[in-house]
Amino acid sequence: MNTFADTRLILSESELDLGLELVLLAETAIWNAVDAAMEAEPQGLGRSHWRAAFLIRRRPGVGVKEIARLTALTKQAASRTLSDLEAHGLAEKVPGELDARRRPARLTAAGLAFESRVSDNLRGLIAMAYRDGGLDGVAAGRRILASLAGPRLTARREEP
Repeated sequence: MNTFADTRLILSESELDLGLELVLLAETAIWNAVDAAMEAEPQGLGRSHWRAAFLIRRRPGVGVKEIARLTALTKQAASRTLSDLEAHGLAEKVPGELDARRRPARLTAAGLAFESRVSDNLRGLIAMAYRDGGLDGVAAGRRILASLAGPRLTARREEP
């Protein structure tokens, strides 16, 4: 990510407000897609459960503390979310490789299927937005979103 700002990029308050409005409206569209997909899922599961499942799949070995940091949930709420996933047979905690007290989570086969069902709707939404943005727009959009994600993104682990 380029850390040097282009000095030619001077945006007015109304242009910045438009950017903020678009981010808020995009967030609404994303959560509407999640909510629609979650209607077919077991009772008691919601947005936080999908977010945790998505992050567990994308960042193998993530634990409660990291889920809390990434999602802005309290540690108690992240722990409850992970416990709910375990109770539904969607996730399990495994002993850490170096420290048995650390119990990273992983998705079960049912958890992978759950995450995939919900994420498939969102992948279609993102793919449509990328197509609308064009080839240059994809890279620019990713840079903008990565900058907004800040340090939460820098600790990202790659899938095996």
